Amino acid sequence: MCTSAARAFGAASRIWNELTEWRWQLVARHEHITEGPAWDGQFLYYSEIDANRTWRYDPSSGERKVWREDTNGANGMVHDGQGSLLVCEGRGRRVTRYTDGQPTVVIADQFDEQQLNEPNDLALDGNGRIWFTDPNYGGRPMQLAHESVYRTDTSGAPPVRVTLDTVRPNGVLLSADEDELFVADSPRERSQRRQLRAYPIERDGSLDPPRILHDFGEGRGVDGMTRTTDGLVVATAGFYERGPGPMIYVFDTRGRVLSTHPTPADRPTNCTFAEKDRAVLYVTFGGGELYRATDSGLLGGV
Repeated sequence: MCTSAARAFGAASRIWNELTEWRWQLVARHEHITEGPAWDGQFLYYSEIDANRTWRYDPSSGERKVWREDTNGANGMVHDGQGSLLVCEGRGRRVTRYTDGQPTVVIADQFDEQQLNEPNDLALDGNGRIWFTDPNYGGRPMQLAHESVYRTDTSGAPPVRVTLDTVRPNGVLLSADEDELFVADSPRERSQRRQLRAYPIERDGSLDPPRILHDFGEGRGVDGMTRTTDGLVVATAGFYERGPGPMIYVFDTRGRVLSTHPTPADRPTNCTFAEKDRAVLYVTFGGGELYRATDSGLLGGV
């Protein structure tokens, strides 16, 4: 490359980096991994997994307090639109409902009369169906010989297994029109593929074979995801150990990477949009951090 072309390339790269690198603000730093951010229109809730706590943060005042204790390693969470949180209790090996001031309600803890592995993340559709992943990241002896995605509902109907091909499903997200289920299959062995998949949803709630949206190869794949108003998938992935590093990826529904944004801490675990117009992206991290980005230019759809 000639000198003038190299200068032009370098200048273009610097401009691109300035446009794509977001400004991050540290909201909190905890001792243990944070996960499962969920916005209810006023407060942001998130899990501190190993401390067995759910925190509540008020962006208008900056107040942060413990909202719930003894959460059995609560991980992914989603609001049910009726004032409660639907929660994957990984250490409790169950999916539950938290309502302020009320006892925990168990929604699912078994499949075919065998105890679930380690529910990790979940999504709620417009028909009241709950889609949740059930990996075994803890490496404990389990009753189930597989790590799958399930479908149940808020009434506590017996879970239905909807994937037979997942190795270690993690984050899960519904498409904007709810006709596809995005699943992060993220095993840890380097020989296994870390993929973001899109499973078409049939009217009866079964899943068709997936499209592979993105293959992360030996890098750290997607952990958690959220969606924009125009249906883009915003995902946490990557780490410093190998690959391009910890990032927020923005995918279109065909799997094209529209942009990547380095994160200020290692191992981003999950994300959600919050605050006015859902224009602020909150991200949790493996090191216990909670950060916010106000200049992403994206608006949250869930």
